[in-house]
Amino acid sequence: MAVKINLEKCIGCGSCVKACPFDAITIIDKKAIIGPKCTNCGSCVDACPAKVGAISVVEEDKKGEVDITLYHDVWVFMEQRDGVLANVSVELLGEGKRLAGEIGCKLAAVLCGDGVDNLVDEIFEYGADKVYYASAPELKSYNTDAYNKTIYEAILKYKPEVLLLGATHVGRDLGPCLAVQCGTGLTADCTKLDIDPEDKKLQQTRPAFGGNLMATILIPKHRPQMSTVRPGVMEKPVKVAGAKGELITLSTSFKDGDIRTKVLEIVKGLTEKVSLTDAKYIISGGHGLQSGEHTPEEGFELLKKLADRLGGVVGASRAAVDAGWIEHSHQVGQTGTTVKPTIYFACGISGAIQHLAGMQNSGYIVAINKNENAPIFDIADYGIVGDLYKVIPEILSVLG
Repeated sequence: MAVKINLEKCIGCGSCVKACPFDAITIIDKKAIIGPKCTNCGSCVDACPAKVGAISVVEEDKKGEVDITLYHDVWVFMEQRDGVLANVSVELLGEGKRLAGEIGCKLAAVLCGDGVDNLVDEIFEYGADKVYYASAPELKSYNTDAYNKTIYEAILKYKPEVLLLGATHVGRDLGPCLAVQCGTGLTADCTKLDIDPEDKKLQQTRPAFGGNLMATILIPKHRPQMSTVRPGVMEKPVKVAGAKGELITLSTSFKDGDIRTKVLEIVKGLTEKVSLTDAKYIISGGHGLQSGEHTPEEGFELLKKLADRLGGVVGASRAAVDAGWIEHSHQVGQTGTTVKPTIYFACGISGAIQHLAGMQNSGYIVAINKNENAPIFDIADYGIVGDLYKVIPEILSVLG
């Protein structure tokens, strides 16, 4: 047995919302929508006014499963900060377009903010067929409750088949909240996405067991199929000037208690900003920086000279970060940042699989290591067997 709402009869009075002990019913556009938290207890049936009679109990063969035929389109959550789209969100538009093409549906973007209307046209130019846009003062800066409520209600109403988010601080917070609300699964930190040619399910691949193998995960009976994807893993789509699509405005009403936290102030620049995901050149150091008479501090100072000369940034392996030689914001790898620069210099880095997972898609990889059998040489485009304290000064002298 299952509880169903006749939307033609529903008047949006809210009696069922108050009666539901599981917070499973939401009023959207003056209509009651039952979410996945529903246990079919029937409390809402008794609460619905007799003269309305919009809620009833019906027979259902597949209790606890959603009708996946009702879900369509690939959605991408567009993270923005101060009116600028996050690079990973743009990358996901390119990947989302490919997935939508293989499924045979449309690509949609979900944008939340306050006065960021200009981003809508930019999203269309990056390939979106639709943009679901919510604009309100409460959405100006990211807030878990505000964003979760807005997007969850949109999911209930429009039913996306796939929802992709960037594996950023925001995406890693918002994704699990939405998955719980929707009663579906979430695969975190994906490095590859594919569509099964037979049943069109999303195949989500991510490192597992400490990066020692790659696991492909499916969500067969629940929707939307949700994934967070690391920055720098997917290709950024080509921008097509003047491209247009369909704009859908989302409801953004909030009542007392909906938003439990308030942003009082946003403080930036307390530490040196390291933009690994945007860098064209990354010079990373590892455990090999501690060599003979040289200290790690001297090593990173040398790497910084090369980075400054190239207009790049300094990265690091987990071993260097765990040793306290450099801040975590510089870490590249499975537990750090996934990067895709034009050139990646791996200096004194042996090439553990966890590190390789974060930089192996770089344009060119240059490895400098005294150990000629170091695993890093297996994926490097150019390998230099030697002491980095001698090799890098030679590179700097050539650069002039």
